[in-house]
Amino acid sequence: MNTSIDLPEMRAFVAVVTDGSFTTAAERLGTDKARVSRIVRRMEEKLGARLLTRSTRRLSVTEIGRDYFERAMCILTAAEAAEAAVAQQSREPKGLLRVTAGSEFGTMVVDGWIAAFLRLAPNVTVEAEYTNRLVDIIHEGIDVAIRVGALPDSGLSARKLGEVVYGLYAAPDYLRRGPMLSAVNDLTHHDLIMKTSRGRPNWMLVNGPDTETVTAAPRVAVNSTIAARNLALAGLGIAQLPRFMAEPHVGNGTLSCVLPGWAEVPAPVHAVFASSRYMDPKVRSFVDLSLSAFNDSEAIHGLPTRQASKV
Repeated sequence: MNTSIDLPEMRAFVAVVTDGSFTTAAERLGTDKARVSRIVRRMEEKLGARLLTRSTRRLSVTEIGRDYFERAMCILTAAEAAEAAVAQQSREPKGLLRVTAGSEFGTMVVDGWIAAFLRLAPNVTVEAEYTNRLVDIIHEGIDVAIRVGALPDSGLSARKLGEVVYGLYAAPDYLRRGPMLSAVNDLTHHDLIMKTSRGRPNWMLVNGPDTETVTAAPRVAVNSTIAARNLALAGLGIAQLPRFMAEPHVGNGTLSCVLPGWAEVPAPVHAVFASSRYMDPKVRSFVDLSLSAFNDSEAIHGLPTRQASKV
């Protein structure tokens, strides 16, 4: 058996397993489906083992294929780390940067960071995926994940960029025709627009040391903050929104902040990446720019820290 390591073949196989499709893997690799299929068959012949089980409807990984995939990932990660360590010496950001973020924060905030980064790094291209699923950045080949909220324990590194600050907002027209609103308890007499996924929606509001829970049935329950903002703009009630989403509308007079100081606890925002020891220059540059951009935005900034940590 020929045991020579062919990194391009490994990358092709890993792409097929990761994407679950020859077609999608070929698109990722910038080639065609037939070529990727030939590469995998050649690998199987060389290794003397079946790595994938193919059918007209489904592609699945054999037990041997799964073991090979895990080992190939380790080899590719080590190879990329070696390349990154060498690239650090040049300090010039270049190559493809893969970024992921939540759908709403990505569209409304990270887009701006990417635009600023590309203007400063002409030799870098960016592939961004905005999704609300928890992306496995190691297995899916992601360089940086921008995550809002508490981080789960993992072997990844992270840098805190700041915090998303929230507030309560409503259209001036709604407030003019609505009942009196001077205390949190008055919210029970108002039309509320609440973001929720399942179960009974509620707001846990804090103001310094004080805490209040609002459990009134909402006029509208949605699973999107953007939808909540749009409904508030339409004058349908009071919504709890991130400042970065609401403040532009406060500036042009289409939304007003109500009960200032009362809102849910600010949510931390982190840049998550594989390692802080051998950061590729493009990763380091993007994270640094994101931190700077976050600090410059009065609508979202909190108290950032420049120290990388394990998460």
